[in-house]
Amino acid sequence: MVILLWFFINGQIMAQTVMNLEHALEVAMENSPEIKELELSLIRSQELLNAQNAALKSQFSLSLTPMDYSQDRSFNNFFSTWNTSETKQSSGMFRISQPLKWTDGTLALINRFSWQDSYSEYQDTRNKTFSNNLYLSLQQPIFTYNRTKLALRELELDLENTTLRYGIRKLALERNVTQTFYAVYQNRMSLQIGMEEYENQKKSYEIIKNKVDAGISAMEELYQAELNLATSKSNMENQQVILENSLDTIKNLIGISLFDDISVTADITHRPVEVDLQKAIDHGLKNRKELRQRKISIENSQFNLIRTSAMNEFKGSITLSYGIIGTDEQFEEIYDVPTKNQRYSVSIDIPLWDWGEKKSRIKASEAVIQTNELSLDVEKNNIIIAIRQVYRNLQNLVNQIEIARQNERNAQLTYDINLERYENGDLTSMDLSLFQNQLSQKKIALVSSRINYKIELLNLKIQSLWDFERNQPVVPEEFIQ
Repeated sequence: MVILLWFFINGQIMAQTVMNLEHALEVAMENSPEIKELELSLIRSQELLNAQNAALKSQFSLSLTPMDYSQDRSFNNFFSTWNTSETKQSSGMFRISQPLKWTDGTLALINRFSWQDSYSEYQDTRNKTFSNNLYLSLQQPIFTYNRTKLALRELELDLENTTLRYGIRKLALERNVTQTFYAVYQNRMSLQIGMEEYENQKKSYEIIKNKVDAGISAMEELYQAELNLATSKSNMENQQVILENSLDTIKNLIGISLFDDISVTADITHRPVEVDLQKAIDHGLKNRKELRQRKISIENSQFNLIRTSAMNEFKGSITLSYGIIGTDEQFEEIYDVPTKNQRYSVSIDIPLWDWGEKKSRIKASEAVIQTNELSLDVEKNNIIIAIRQVYRNLQNLVNQIEIARQNERNAQLTYDINLERYENGDLTSMDLSLFQNQLSQKKIALVSSRINYKIELLNLKIQSLWDFERNQPVVPEEFIQ
């Protein structure tokens, strides 16, 4: 039975997973649905940008028409006679197209080769011909904005914005997991303190029971001791329930099975960290991702203003092409007598009257830009205020921890002294219970103040993006401009 009990206890211990904060954060980052969704958004944004960059490279295409046959009968008004024609044709076109990013034009090299066999009933004529048309063409918009560069820049900003949202969400998840983790740890410490209180109450109960049995103390002292013991046990069981509930909460948050048996451990030893307030503010204003997001919103609003300004705009286009075309019945003699093939054209669109539509839409777009600029200023002030508040809280918590440590020490000494008085019969069970409750409260207050200091340090790291514990930036800032 002893051997079986030993195996059972060790099996329970081995089955339980002891988790620290770093492990909890790692598991949460792997299992968070929102993080996974943002990772997919990152992939989408990156691939769209890759596709746009690929579209700016030379595009090769080949079009083939192996057989094109037609037979037609039509009336010729000039000769007042009906004519039947028959055409057989095969053709192919090879095209190299190069978009011009800096001008928004398109340069293309085109070669069209064809063979044609045609018959006309009129004068009973038949013609078989090879032809090849090789030419270079340019299509260039004028008097308008560069749509190619604008589309590319928007995709670059979309990728950057998605990356920023990913980083912000990771920091938010870190804060959420950290706060929940320390809440679980605090509940665990409260349970431990409750168990210590229960053990002290049991000792007090044994002391007074022996005195009552010996006739030294009155029976009501034993009743009070029994009440104190029952109350202490009830508090301990309540703390156990609170701990189990909080464990379920953190399991759900980090994405593990609710049936996993875990325990939490943390190092809440107080180590004061020197914080440079001005450095925290400067680094936060320079690197906070929310500020860059506001700037991206302003830039996107400016793009919308450009598009709006292009409504009913004065614009035009230039089309140029130059090449040679050769035709002959013999394939080898196509270019014996080549002919120049050239064309150029200029077209212009001139808006006349739009009843003020364009003007009103431009004013609306300008209002959006001004709104986004105001949001940027508000965000800067919010960052400064948040950092200053966290800094003050940290300074206050340093004092509170020292006071809580002294209070816990004094409460322990006070309890020990009064426990001795209780053993000597100079104190009642109710009075000793008050000192016991005071000791428990001071222990919990010390744990709470240390945890609050840890959480405020994390808040400062998130607000300033600088880790003052390690004296280093939180993340590389390759996307911050």
